Amino acid sequence: VQLQASGGGLVQPGDSLRLSCAASGRSFSTNVVSWFRQAPGKEREFVATTRRRGSSTSYADSVKGRFTISRDNAKNTVYLQMNSLKPEDTAVYYCAADSSIIISSTTEAAAYDYWGPGTQVTVSS
Repeated sequence: VQLQASGGGLVQPGDSLRLSCAASGRSFSTNVVSWFRQAPGKEREFVATTRRRGSSTSYADSVKGRFTISRDNAKNTVYLQMNSLKPEDTAVYYCAADSSIIISSTTEAAAYDYWGPGTQVTVSS
């Protein structure tokens, strides 16, 4: 499976961006798709996840209510709609995928087999 993230950019506080993660390869390998981010000098952190089965989603507390993750299974693409962006959202955003991850491990980067190159999001006035 190959993942390609896109949609990053430079925006002002309060603006919106939509990231896309396009997957190629075996669709079952993307049963669980998540977004992580990594700011300079910080560890990679979980942002949001979506599961193909049941279309369930979950979010980090820091983005809950501002970010929305969604997926288009026909296009094998997962989106991250980011609204009300803050300077602390500045980071490189990565999408990650796996065929099966137990719910308790969803937020752990090490649990994912597939990663795409990141896309830079910078929020600055």
